[in-house]
Amino acid sequence: MPELLSVALVCAGTLLARDCSRATALDVIVAPVRTPVECVMHGQTTAAAAGLPGGDGRYLKITCERRHPGAEPLRTADRAP
Repeated sequence: MPELLSVALVCAGTLLARDCSRATALDVIVAPVRTPVECVMHGQTTAAAAGLPGGDGRYLKITCERRHPGAEPLRTADRAP
């Protein structure tokens, strides 16, 4: 199981980049990745495919996080209920 997560945060344009987090984001897209380079590339690709950020006073912030030990696997879109 990959140890890294690519996290794409869509935040309001009025929010400072340093304050943009999972808690303050308008939308969050998370995916498992294997390397830091793959993390950045995947975050940008996922956001572009989803049509984000797309103006309207929003911006995209990509972060890479380590998966927490014991975390449950992420559900993919094709497996969502």
